[in-house]
Amino acid sequence: MRGRWHRAALQLTFAALLLAGCGASRPADPQRTQTSGGTMILLSSANWGSADPALNYTVFGYQLESVMYDGLAGFQRAAGIAGTRLVPDLAASLPSPTDGGRTYSFKLRSGIRYSDGQPVRASDFVTVIRRQFTVPGPANSFYTGIVGAARCASDPARCDLSAGVVANDRTGTVTFHLTAPDPEFLDKLALPFAAAVPGATPARSTGFAAPPGTGPYVLQSYEPDRQAVLVRNRYFRVWSGAAQPDGYPNVIDVKIGLTPDEEVSQIEDGYADWMADQPPTGRMSDLSTIYGTQLHVDPQPGLYYMALNVNLRPFNNVDARRAISYAVNREADVGLYGGPTLAVPSCQVLPPDFPGYAPYCPYTVHPSVTGTWVGQDLATARRLVAASGTAGAAVTVYGTTDTLGRSITFQLVQTLDSIGYHAKAKLLGNGSEYSYIQNSRNRVQVGYSQWYEDFPAASDFLNVLLGCGYFHRGSDASPNISGFCDRGLQKLIAQASRLEEQGRTAAADQVWAAADRRATDLAPIVTLFNPKLVDFVSARVQGYEYDPVWGFLFDLASVR
Repeated sequence: MRGRWHRAALQLTFAALLLAGCGASRPADPQRTQTSGGTMILLSSANWGSADPALNYTVFGYQLESVMYDGLAGFQRAAGIAGTRLVPDLAASLPSPTDGGRTYSFKLRSGIRYSDGQPVRASDFVTVIRRQFTVPGPANSFYTGIVGAARCASDPARCDLSAGVVANDRTGTVTFHLTAPDPEFLDKLALPFAAAVPGATPARSTGFAAPPGTGPYVLQSYEPDRQAVLVRNRYFRVWSGAAQPDGYPNVIDVKIGLTPDEEVSQIEDGYADWMADQPPTGRMSDLSTIYGTQLHVDPQPGLYYMALNVNLRPFNNVDARRAISYAVNREADVGLYGGPTLAVPSCQVLPPDFPGYAPYCPYTVHPSVTGTWVGQDLATARRLVAASGTAGAAVTVYGTTDTLGRSITFQLVQTLDSIGYHAKAKLLGNGSEYSYIQNSRNRVQVGYSQWYEDFPAASDFLNVLLGCGYFHRGSDASPNISGFCDRGLQKLIAQASRLEEQGRTAAADQVWAAADRRATDLAPIVTLFNPKLVDFVSARVQGYEYDPVWGFLFDLASVR
């Protein structure tokens, strides 16, 4: 999923250097003077893959697509919690579902055109959803709840959505019929996968050519190993300042293929404005002391964790699973990531400042109502291993070959050995490890992984990572890596979802918190920490803002 393509983790031994002079993202000063024009230069060591919004599932791709495309709904482009708010985008308003939560009807705004001049039509959204299955899109599971879509997933060549997506170009209306209520359906429509593209867009991937979009920028050129250039869309006009404001730069120039060290030098020397990669460890001392005001540390809605296979020995025993959660050294894992400035230890599934989050950490010495992890409890861990009857079991921990993944994996191996198991590590490349540990045929006992939000909803963590419906036997696309299925948790997820459908958000959050506690108590995953992100920008960037969904809002920053 999206988290596997997130920016590489910063491994900084002396992260305390960031404490001095480091900026934090905050809403822009309404009194500041922003100037339009100029070229914003972005740097990335790698390209973001396909330019087709139906296919791209990378964080950098999301950021770029967010200024090129629009859906019926969108997330407000703003810093802080305001950036998680759903707002109408191409639709004039956000509908309340009817038919028991199974029908959503939208009315399009009038007069909006694509970057090639074509008008946006209601029937375009039939093409948009169908392409998720004919391309196919990596997140098509988000849309299988639409009537007819499940059959499209199994037989794309005969995809028929006529009963599920009903469009009327004359009235400008689009109606979605679902097989069951889905309180996150609007969130899913706000993702780039559901962005409007012309109805004649091919049913196959467009590769490195971007289909026409409606946003303020259009991809003028894309050479994946060298450069991409976004220029203003001459047909764009502001129809919703919350969903899609006009950008400040005239050109967004993306340079591809530099090393992170070269990227830092380019920004220091004023030749570039932002880097998609994290700054290298060896450069952080100078950056924090000389360029501290150009560094921004932002919390991220994500978690680093170890998935325990609940269907294989020894972790088919809940005491054995709990033992690992008591034993792991989360402070050491935070240190491997970069220190307390860049990560926060955690025991639970939901990240801080997220819908349904309530601090909870039973797996620590001296547990308290604050839910704070204090330290390892090896004595309790050893007692639980003995009580489970699994002492001496052989355990293989799968991790990745990058520095952080390798270090965290070997550290867990040492921890497992210290509480009575015989553990070893097996490392796979970053590009293959995630799909390998998802497939139950590979009989992975423990797998290292990360997860970042697709959209700001508790279900995107609790249901996707631990819900029964997200475990697919023998599949490389099974985000419930643990193979966990608990009726009690599913009951809470369903209850919270019903409350969300009724608009009872506060009550739903309480139930999500209870679901988080139950998942934590049953310990199918061992959460290690919640990450933060370091952004380094040039001195000429004005108006830095960090959106929790889209990241750095480079379109709303200006360059002098």
